Amino acid sequence: MSAIFNFQSLLTVILLLICTCAYIRSLAPKLLDTNQTGLLGIFWKCARIGERKSPYVAVCCIAMAFSILFVQ
Repeated sequence: MSAIFNFQSLLTVILLLICTCAYIRSLAPKLLDTNQTGLLGIFWKCARIGERKSPYVAVCCIAMAFSILFVQ
């Protein structure tokens, strides 16, 4: 089943996207800062969410990991 139709997989993909974009922005900020609008602006927005809401994103990642490892 694809990640679009499975809600837990969709949440996992979104969390991984947020964490990956925040990590890439910490390594090379100019890479994401040049594309703040348009289709590539989604990655910039995900990086901003990962930076500003990092405690909440970290808790969600831990909860998702626990759910994948022990509930499924």
